[in-house]
Amino acid sequence: MVDTRSTVDPEYTDADFQMVRRIAKHEAGIFIPDSKSTLVYSRVSRRVRESGMDSFQAYLGFVQSPAGRAEMNKLVCALTTNVTSFFRERPHFVHMEQNVLPGLAAKLRSGGRGRMWSAACSTGQEPWSIAMSIMSAFPEAASYDMRILATDINSEVVAQAASGTYVESETDGISTKQKSQFMQADARGNLSFVGNIRQLPAFKVLNLNADWPMRGQFSVIFCRNVVIYFDEPTRERLWGRLAEKLEKGGFLYVGHSEKVANPRRCGLEQIAPTIYRKDS
Repeated sequence: MVDTRSTVDPEYTDADFQMVRRIAKHEAGIFIPDSKSTLVYSRVSRRVRESGMDSFQAYLGFVQSPAGRAEMNKLVCALTTNVTSFFRERPHFVHMEQNVLPGLAAKLRSGGRGRMWSAACSTGQEPWSIAMSIMSAFPEAASYDMRILATDINSEVVAQAASGTYVESETDGISTKQKSQFMQADARGNLSFVGNIRQLPAFKVLNLNADWPMRGQFSVIFCRNVVIYFDEPTRERLWGRLAEKLEKGGFLYVGHSEKVANPRRCGLEQIAPTIYRKDS
């Protein structure tokens, strides 16, 4: 097989940068400031070379053609970062364990349903952390109508998340007890989630700025460290849509550098710097 990848640095102009900005905004709501031209080049030039093209202009023309739809998805993924860890921003999990899970367990035992959403799940550490919290507090959860929706725009990281397999160095945030309860090592030393916990998360590809197929509401939504990619109007629309998907009394957890600018406008009450409750 002939390797068509180019080894030459692709031609890149300001017009190309402006086109990437427009594509990112249109396709995923991602706002790229003027100061990020060099970052865009470093992220996208690899995709240009691997596509066998010698200029951004040719590459960007291709991704906007019918034949370039799959590559368009890879371009959008290249413009985002997937930095995560197990039990990242642990106070959110402590709050959920203390304020959500006792009532949710009672609701499930009485025949109700439980739904949570990890809205930017990346490689899966967040939804698997949610699942471990649930199973630690309510070991029979998988026998009830309890599910975690885990979504991300990047199909490659969603596939990795769904595998539930991680190298040892990626599992530092998981306690020894939880590893023994929920994970098993393979021949290469990687750790995989095993047993009933695997029934809780469902992994799907989803663009937060496109249509959402979900019809029900959630008790908990984690949407953390994703709105940093959006401009203010896009953020406001997203907060409102997320609030609509929360049950009354449900909780929204956002990233440590994020905030809902007008929580009351979308029926939310800020109860901690990065925790919001839907007005009951």
